[in-house]
Amino acid sequence: MSLKAGDKAPAFSLKDASGNTVELADFKGKYVVLYFYPKDMTPGCTQEACDFRDEHAALKKAGAVVLGVSPDSAKSHLKFAEKHGLPFPLLVDEDHAVAEKYGAWGEKSLYGRKFMGIIRSTFLIGPDGRIVEAWPKVKVTGHVDEVKAALKAAKAA
Repeated sequence: MSLKAGDKAPAFSLKDASGNTVELADFKGKYVVLYFYPKDMTPGCTQEACDFRDEHAALKKAGAVVLGVSPDSAKSHLKFAEKHGLPFPLLVDEDHAVAEKYGAWGEKSLYGRKFMGIIRSTFLIGPDGRIVEAWPKVKVTGHVDEVKAALKAAKAA
């Protein structure tokens, strides 16, 4: 099941790297950039996190909150966030229940081997809790610019 623009964003409640509970409902009235990534400290995920970090001020100024989600542990998230100075929460979805709700968990293949894992995906959720834009298979390069453009368009609409 893949979510698309206009769908209601599934509610979630996950712990961040510091053990605080973060719920989608906490951000009612704001835009939320919810991005799912496979693994802390890997090249593509580091690039994506750093791109969101570098554009965080602009996204925040535009009224958006950024949340990263992966199956890594809180300890792993903490190291990743500290190492790269990430100014937004990384949420722990160890059983990938939230990724499944968003269609960001599925079959992948690497070097001919098939396995289940996170499908790099991003969702822009509007202040009303509905999905404004969905990117089901993200290519890291230039992705943050696409998110910024969609946020700008949504705010102008």
